Amino acid sequence: MSATIRRLSVDDVEEVTALLRENREFLAPWEPAREDEYFQPATQLEIARQSLDDHAQGRTFPAVILDDDAIVGRLTLSGITRGAFQSAAMGYWVSERANGRGIATRAVSAAIAVAFGELGLHRLQAETVFANAASQRVLAKNGFRPYGVAPDYLRIDGRWQDHILFQLLADDDGAARADPSASRRGPPGRAA
Repeated sequence: MSATIRRLSVDDVEEVTALLRENREFLAPWEPAREDEYFQPATQLEIARQSLDDHAQGRTFPAVILDDDAIVGRLTLSGITRGAFQSAAMGYWVSERANGRGIATRAVSAAIAVAFGELGLHRLQAETVFANAASQRVLAKNGFRPYGVAPDYLRIDGRWQDHILFQLLADDDGAARADPSASRRGPPGRAA
């Protein structure tokens, strides 16, 4: 099993749409409430195009999670902020069939390498609802540390929910495990 990530392509839309449809119930407790339209190829194509446009503008890094060559989930580094902050937020999901096999853990590790290597960021953040123990374990295995609670942070599964906030800095031990060259290197000086 060789789980990894690669940048999203519009050619992935059909496979991602099928995966979303197949996992609609499985993902519902962890995602915003989705209308039927969200699970249509045209909507996913528009989402992919917008994500790739945002990537071209340096605002996001949209990826698919692969198990061998099959897409088994999505991962996005979003809200990339430059200047004094050099930070991004990370969100991800894996399909029910891929769940519990370490795939998300390896995908997050690969995303850390991209964030602190290719993108030269200083900080990654992620949030989980309190009940999402599996995602909390994935983050902990990758060196993320909880640093706070955000009341009514996101509207997930149809209601506002409190979230635990996690962060990882480029010079933290977790970043070094994901990409040994990232530790103690410091981000390149990129202007906002």
